[in-house]
Amino acid sequence: MSMMMNKIGLMFGLLLCFGVARAQDETTEKENKEAEKALQTSTNMTWEANNELTANDFVNSEAKYRKAISKSKQNVAAPYNLGNAYYNRESYGEAFGRYKQASEAADEKPEKHKAFHNMGNVFMKNKEYEKAVEAYKQALRSNPDDDETRYNLALAKKMLEKQQDEQKNDQNKDNEDKQDQKDQEQDQNKDQNNEGGDNEKKDEGKQNEDENKDKGDQGDNGEDKPKENQEGDGDKKKEQEKKPNEGDQPNDQKQQPRPNQLSEQQIKNLLEAMENEEKKVQEKMEARKVRGKKIRNEKDW
Repeated sequence: MSMMMNKIGLMFGLLLCFGVARAQDETTEKENKEAEKALQTSTNMTWEANNELTANDFVNSEAKYRKAISKSKQNVAAPYNLGNAYYNRESYGEAFGRYKQASEAADEKPEKHKAFHNMGNVFMKNKEYEKAVEAYKQALRSNPDDDETRYNLALAKKMLEKQQDEQKNDQNKDNEDKQDQKDQEQDQNKDQNNEGGDNEKKDEGKQNEDENKDKGDQGDNGEDKPKENQEGDGDKKKEQEKKPNEGDQPNDQKQQPRPNQLSEQQIKNLLEAMENEEKKVQEKMEARKVRGKKIRNEKDW
């Protein structure tokens, strides 16, 4: 009895597994049929979009390409052809996105080769030569015998080398410009320091010159001389001539000479003394004018 029950359970289990597997197969078959149907619909839309694009109706063709792409992710032709349409209109960013989409959907090597080849062309247009080299290499992995791809790869390498040389030269030029600017700033700072030192020397020299001039003026004007030396020589002669016999007579007997009693030599000495005094006064006034005049300090740029 126990053995019979085990056999029945085993048979039931086998039937159950068979039923599940059959159900999965039916689901997979159904999904495959739906995917094939969607792909066929997408392919038909792609064919219509191709015709409208040939008729230069870009707006309607773009819309149908988009619908075809949304219907089936397995459709490689729709994103690839839409990428070509964008590329011809110089919308390289849009084109690259569609080529990339086509490369991800492609299962066959010829389809991958075409997608990567055109991605390399987009990079060449954008002067992204390093990325173009990698795209062409990827295309050649799917089709090593394509001469056009090999030619584009060689061109991309050459343009990349030229670009790198130009960037190196630009970098060297920038470094030279920075060094020149640094040297110029150092020269300007040096000139400013020298100018400051020259101005200090000029100010010090001017101060010494003014001090020497003041001392000279004081010596000429007699302002700082002792009191006994402030009298002019003419005054002394005048007083002595006025008192020719002063040393022989008592003070109460001295007489003041009258003008008409002066000799010719005394009159001459008196006139010379007056002229000398007047000349000194004039020189003193001129010296004060010169000393009081301000001097402009002109900068030599």
